[in-house]
Amino acid sequence: MGYLELLRATHVLRLLTGTLTGRLPSAMATLAIPLALREAGASYGFVGIATGTFAIATAVGGPLLGRAVDHVGQPKVLVPTAVLAGMGFTLIGVVPGKPAWVLVGAALAGVATPPLEPCLRVLWPRILPAARLDRAYALDAGAQELVFVGAPLMVAGTVAVTFPAMALWLAALLGALGVLIVVTAAPSREYRAEERAAHWLGPLRSRGLVVLLTGLVGTGVAIGTLNVLVIFYAEQHRLPGGAGTLLALNAAGALVGALGYGALRWEMPLPRRGLLLAGGMTIGYGLLILLPAPPLMAVLMILTGLFLAPLLTVSFVLVDRLAPPGTVTEAFAWLITVFTSGIALGAAVAGAVIERASPTWAAVGGALATVGTVVVLLAGRNTLAGRVTVPATDRVPA
Repeated sequence: MGYLELLRATHVLRLLTGTLTGRLPSAMATLAIPLALREAGASYGFVGIATGTFAIATAVGGPLLGRAVDHVGQPKVLVPTAVLAGMGFTLIGVVPGKPAWVLVGAALAGVATPPLEPCLRVLWPRILPAARLDRAYALDAGAQELVFVGAPLMVAGTVAVTFPAMALWLAALLGALGVLIVVTAAPSREYRAEERAAHWLGPLRSRGLVVLLTGLVGTGVAIGTLNVLVIFYAEQHRLPGGAGTLLALNAAGALVGALGYGALRWEMPLPRRGLLLAGGMTIGYGLLILLPAPPLMAVLMILTGLFLAPLLTVSFVLVDRLAPPGTVTEAFAWLITVFTSGIALGAAVAGAVIERASPTWAAVGGALATVGTVVVLLAGRNTLAGRVTVPATDRVPA
């Protein structure tokens, strides 16, 4: 089954389209919130606080909403969260000059971000045969690069013809539209989690899952480092489109990597596959330390992205296998939380290192983070190869 055939399979295109549409608001917010606040005269310090509030609230809310989905199903969580998140974005756009209300709006929009990513990923095994899951997860990982590229363009276009607050209101509308497309699809309406064990840790009681999530922290840190590093690099070199061009090349590399990964038939076990891909990322980020001239830097942007989406694809499959029964949605939400937290940490550290030392040392930090991922995956490869089982007597209805 090729990608076109996969998209023609029942429910696939609809669920993927709805999920991508509903995920645009989170990517738009990282640019739309600062632009709206700056137009209202906010300081850069407050802009950082507001965007940080949104990011932290998103990270906190994700696993909680994932657990709720595993308990009550998708529509009962997705619909109210879409409304609440939309209210948060609308509030920021209406009163961008009132700091207290802005923070309320940012926190609400973040903590109520509809968990569309984990909801989609728990549906793949229900609508496709097991033999097609690798390709489905690869398509999923590659498609999300379209969100990272498309969201800033949508914000820029909206601001160019209207004003920054309109981008926030558009984000609220797109979030509601994406959720509506997903929850009206039969697989989402009918989703019910398996019985789950009554345990406060939820999916985190799986040792293999904890190993995987710990390893992905390093990958997130590397991505965050890259995001800041390219801004500094673009300020020091003449290149068309500046940092945006470099990040677009990185996203293009990830898209190519995802589609290429899904097109291959893999015989290698998943843990070894993940280790190989993490090693490829380490090579790319190691070469990044050289900070070469723009033509070679463009090649490195593609190379650093090339292994990212396939590594995430392997991670998606492992999460599905390692999460205890009845906790898969929450497990996918934890993956997103851990990864985005790593990105935030990497960006913060890279910014401080560039300011106090040099961009080379920031690049070293990113490379070391990828080495950390390799070390964790290597040390835990046997744990990653296992599958969680929970005694039936310990299980309760989700």
